[in-house]
Amino acid sequence: MCGTDTRKDLTLTPAAETSCACCSTGATTAAPADATGTAYGLDGLTCGHCVQTVETAVSAVAGVESASIDLVAGGTSTLTVSGTADPAAVRAAVAAAGYAVTGN
Repeated sequence: MCGTDTRKDLTLTPAAETSCACCSTGATTAAPADATGTAYGLDGLTCGHCVQTVETAVSAVAGVESASIDLVAGGTSTLTVSGTADPAAVRAAVAAAGYAVTGN
């Protein structure tokens, strides 16, 4: 990956300082304050494109009414899923998108 050994070798630019459209503050998705559903911790998300990739994958799972992510770039983000989806299917969709579920 661009000559680096791990993701930890990458220096992240704070979103407020980037000109990348997918990393701008407006591109991040936050769960509404009144969101209900099952919450999952996610590792590996760094920008709005990551959020969109996971939300699209999880939204395609049978029984998912909505999926939203509170992005914590470089940390543990929170995926909130509402609906009757099987948690194992949600985890599988996240894994297929290339990310890791760390909680629930």
